[in-house]
Amino acid sequence: MHEIGIVQDIFNTLREAYPERYNDIVKISLEAGLLSNLQPILIQNAFEAYILGDPQLQDTELDVSILPIIAYCKSCAQPFEVLQHRFVCPCGQSSDTILQGEELRIKSVLFKT
Repeated sequence: MHEIGIVQDIFNTLREAYPERYNDIVKISLEAGLLSNLQPILIQNAFEAYILGDPQLQDTELDVSILPIIAYCKSCAQPFEVLQHRFVCPCGQSSDTILQGEELRIKSVLFKT
């Protein structure tokens, strides 16, 4: 289960970015593209397991937003949403230029006030 490693990396990143406020984190919001192979239920389970091991993070919440796949058509110079993994623009041309859908990023972090 690679989700446990992802959760550990998220918390390591936050510990490095916010050393003085790390223990005040109450909510983490992630954005994951459909091509990132992140399963929201599995990442949530890994997150829950991780925070159980750290009493200071017990009340921390996780929110995961799944981003659609957006490709770019060179023929008509327009972005389009990839549906059912068909990388074909409405104009009929195929595309291999992905603008969105592969990312996994921390969107926001909420701290206790």
